[in-house]
Amino acid sequence: MFSVAEVEQIILNLVQPFDPELDSEVIHLSRSQNRILVEDIHSPLDFPHWHNSAMDGYALRYADLANLSELKIAIATAQIPAGSAIAQTLPQGECMRIFTGGRLPIGADTVIMQEDTEPIDNVLYLKTKPSQGEYVRHQGEFITAGTKLINAGTKIGATKIGALAAARCQQIKVYRQPKIAIISTGNELVSLDSSSPLQSGQIIDSNLHTLSALVTQSGAIAMTFGAIPDHKAKLIEVMQQAIATADLVISTGGVSVGDYDYIDELLASLGADIHVRSIAIKPGKPLTVATIGKILYFGVPGNPVSSMMSFWRFIRGAIAKLNGGNPSYWYPQFIKATTTEDLHAQGRRETYLWGHLSYQKGHPVFQPVKNYSSGNLISVIGANSLAVMRVNQTYVPAGDECIIMLI
Repeated sequence: MFSVAEVEQIILNLVQPFDPELDSEVIHLSRSQNRILVEDIHSPLDFPHWHNSAMDGYALRYADLANLSELKIAIATAQIPAGSAIAQTLPQGECMRIFTGGRLPIGADTVIMQEDTEPIDNVLYLKTKPSQGEYVRHQGEFITAGTKLINAGTKIGATKIGALAAARCQQIKVYRQPKIAIISTGNELVSLDSSSPLQSGQIIDSNLHTLSALVTQSGAIAMTFGAIPDHKAKLIEVMQQAIATADLVISTGGVSVGDYDYIDELLASLGADIHVRSIAIKPGKPLTVATIGKILYFGVPGNPVSSMMSFWRFIRGAIAKLNGGNPSYWYPQFIKATTTEDLHAQGRRETYLWGHLSYQKGHPVFQPVKNYSSGNLISVIGANSLAVMRVNQTYVPAGDECIIMLI
């Protein structure tokens, strides 16, 4: 049985990232949320585009203040609203009304905000003397044209979309979205769309929908193949279809040691190389990791929380590497937090306990759930983190620090 760290490395070593030329596409910026950049983007513009004001106030020439017997200065008749296309020239010895974002007039080098002034007739009385260059944003101060704006391999989010829009980048080159096939297996499964009443022993196929959501959150395309009964001929037919059309396949159930657990047997019959069969982890011990050519196949447990655990701990990172992202996306993020309750584990396997992470006075605090059954899907509602109990670690008392994996 492999350790969690060993399996993580085995999986990442098996993933063959997308080719930046063969597996890329050019899309409009408006469709780029959560996509991965193929190439560096350089700013075509200076930011700011010109010297402008950071405040509503008055633009002036700082040197003019040295000749004043008192802090008052004539107000020019012109005003500069934001968006003005005309570069005004500031008359000698005068100031000019300016608004936030307004282009600094030629000759001005300082802005005093309006709260520090009192205009009377055509004279501006200064309540305080500004510093030279105060409230002025200089052209190219944030970034100059030709400078790298965003690195290749970066995942695009809202702040990056804003910066790219400001830089007038309408089209960007990104990796295509991975296609992830999802197959649910088990005679007991009933489709959510079925109109028939549940019979004794039947359950709704929730894993299909949970994994579809997780795949979509990871920036990939979920391809669902429905719930397939434990029938070898039908299973192998659907597995072949999934392998032929997807970049990565996930099946749920059929990977333990029961009489109807056929996945490993069928993978072997398809010529797959099976690299992992079980892991020293709880929940999620039975996990099949196989390759069929370039296709990576994950056979995850059927218990709902176990299937989610397999995704959070291993599959999400595999999708991130496949998708050409920065290596920082491949690994889970861990922090330390104080647990509000005692944490217990048997210590034989690396154990993950789900709960809710919050912050109290800036310090992370972990509140575990009450029931850790891997079949208790209800207990995971609202969970955003997992307490990690290492092998041979059996107890963490309330009030102590624990390792937390963010999900």
